[in-house]
Amino acid sequence: MKRVLIFSAPSGSGKTTIVQQLLAENQSLQFSVSATTRPKRPHEVHGKDYYFLSLEEFQAKLETGDFIETEEVYKGTLYGTLKSEIERIHQQGNIVVFDVDVVGGVNLKKYFGEAALAIFVRVPSLEMLEKRLRKRGTESEESLQKRLAKAEQEWTYESLFDVSVINDKLEETVKEVKKILLEGQ
Repeated sequence: MKRVLIFSAPSGSGKTTIVQQLLAENQSLQFSVSATTRPKRPHEVHGKDYYFLSLEEFQAKLETGDFIETEEVYKGTLYGTLKSEIERIHQQGNIVVFDVDVVGGVNLKKYFGEAALAIFVRVPSLEMLEKRLRKRGTESEESLQKRLAKAEQEWTYESLFDVSVINDKLEETVKEVKKILLEGQ
């Protein structure tokens, strides 16, 4: 099986920005689009950012064994990795890149085993994470507090990943991740 790259982090840590930069610079890397039941945000595109499914569609795929892993990230909001997505990327001869929450990252690491390089991205402090989440402007105060509480809990999973990077300065973090990828970890 081809190597897969798993990037996981609490929301707001910068993993998506890091992944986007890597994908832009390396044509052999391809993003694995996750499925979700959450509503589509105005800027998002079905099939590019996520496969936006109704709860019924998601459950039907779950029942037919179409997922590698699934998780209820927030109450009533399901996310999952479709087997067909991984097959599509591998058929094109590319390396799969996952940008997933922390529990999803741990589950994918278990599934792919030695074929996976799992990278945990974190920020130096909870205060910095809160500042980043507020700057995004996509959260209500209640949602922001839930994300911060979840982030503290997610940091306890850091040791389950192959390597951890602290995203203090994005440019330096991207260089560090490229070095890790070149070294094969």
